[in-house]
Amino acid sequence: MTQSHAAAQIAPPEPDLLLQSATDLVAPELEAVDRVIRARLDSDIELIRALGAHIIQSGGKRLRPMILLLSAKAAGCRGDHHILLAAVIEFIHTATLLHDDVVDASAMRRGRATANQIWGNQSSVLVGDFLYSRAFEMMIEPGNMEVMRILAATTNTIAEGEVMQLMNMRSASTGEAEYLETIRRKTAALFAAAAQLGAVIGARDDWAPALAAYGGALGDAFQLTDDMLDYTADSGALGKNAGDDLAEGKPTLPLIHAMRRGDSRQRATLRRAIENGERERLGEVLEILASTGALDYTAELARRRAAEAADALAAIGESPAKQALISLADFAARRGR
Repeated sequence: MTQSHAAAQIAPPEPDLLLQSATDLVAPELEAVDRVIRARLDSDIELIRALGAHIIQSGGKRLRPMILLLSAKAAGCRGDHHILLAAVIEFIHTATLLHDDVVDASAMRRGRATANQIWGNQSSVLVGDFLYSRAFEMMIEPGNMEVMRILAATTNTIAEGEVMQLMNMRSASTGEAEYLETIRRKTAALFAAAAQLGAVIGARDDWAPALAAYGGALGDAFQLTDDMLDYTADSGALGKNAGDDLAEGKPTLPLIHAMRRGDSRQRATLRRAIENGERERLGEVLEILASTGALDYTAELARRRAAEAADALAAIGESPAKQALISLADFAARRGR
């Protein structure tokens, strides 16, 4: 066997293959979730139907529903409550996206025009409210108080994270700890809830803390990678305009680390770019991020959090679903590279 052949055999699978292996394990359940989403988005209000169709066609990886489905499968869940709750998770996630795009004045998401770009801010906010209310209407159907407690607490945490992010906009003084707390609330909380709910409805409450820890660490890893990719990926791969975070004045970890490590001239450049949302300075900012190792620093933290997510699963039993959850952690660590 040649050395190159041996290296090819031990090379880790491509990120897309890791994601696909997890998706394949719950493909029928994901199709069922999509059917529930279509049915529960139905309304006699034409705008809700139109905007709902736009949301469905926009697709997305359905990561959060997938995490719930895999966790439920690992826990031996029976019945179909996991399908319903996976749709609830997706509704909550989509509602946050609709509201975020209004707050950020975003024009593109997942490679398509945002709902607020097509229908306007008022319509997007109100349909986001509809999705939240429909999600709460659905979450009571399993008749499980712990499910309702988790989802109610999670939506509250997400709202706090959104407010924290808004408060930090155009603030060059935001620190790493504050940033990490913001993404824990705004992004990772829903990942954690999705994983934890799988244990709850699978009647494995003893696994709930481990799965919640898995989801929280995984959510951190995904958000850290997203924030890195905003400066490294092209618009087609990213599904939004490169440099959007800078244009919106978001002090994400690459900028925070560069502010900490840069010299006085570099810090002054970054401060102006953040405070004024200067996308036209993107080239200068990229040079500073490279010279300060900010992107490598962010990628390494994402890898560490993904590894912590996989390690958290040591507390649950072995199964193909557990291996798929580990594959998602590996995907989170390696995507975009």
